[in-house]
Amino acid sequence: MNREMRVETEKTQTGTVRRGKTYDMAYIGLFVGLMAVCSWISIPTAIPFTLQTFAIFLAVTVLGGKRGTLAVVVYLLSGAVGVPVFAEFSAGLRVLFGTTGGYLIGFIFSALLMWLVESLFGRKPWVQMFSMILGMAAYYIVGTIWFMVVYGNTIGPVSLMTALGWCVVPFVIPDLIKAALALSFGNALKKPLAGIMGERHGTNA
Repeated sequence: MNREMRVETEKTQTGTVRRGKTYDMAYIGLFVGLMAVCSWISIPTAIPFTLQTFAIFLAVTVLGGKRGTLAVVVYLLSGAVGVPVFAEFSAGLRVLFGTTGGYLIGFIFSALLMWLVESLFGRKPWVQMFSMILGMAAYYIVGTIWFMVVYGNTIGPVSLMTALGWCVVPFVIPDLIKAALALSFGNALKKPLAGIMGERHGTNA
């Protein structure tokens, strides 16, 4: 009898884990699609104004650090292989290795940093906002260094102040607003999605 109960318990646990993984993949895919849609909503400039960062922040807020980071990686890999998920329906390695590609690559570092902060300090709203600000700093730093190197090699040297004026300063306030909105919307969505996403059986990370 005890053996039968153990077998039944193991089957239930296995089924729960499988469902959790299926939901993980589904939600990661959903947020990859959201990142693409938010990238397409853009105002063309040297570096397009998009809702891309809103989607990045929202993914980490709703999915947690681990799954949010996976969503960012899948999004970038999709663009790298030719799926038009970047701003202005662009795609390919030429985008990732272009002058502004560092900001896209920087999203991975942002998500990883937000994941680390959450792992250390939990997911209180002030911690999440702090992690987003650090995440912003991460993609600004990676992207600006990348921009200066690629621009310098292809067009000509550019000073740090000029690069910051082109690529960072105009985006700081909009990105802070997008981070605050992502935090608000994300936390509102987490409760109704918690059971489906596996938080009840401890898989959220």
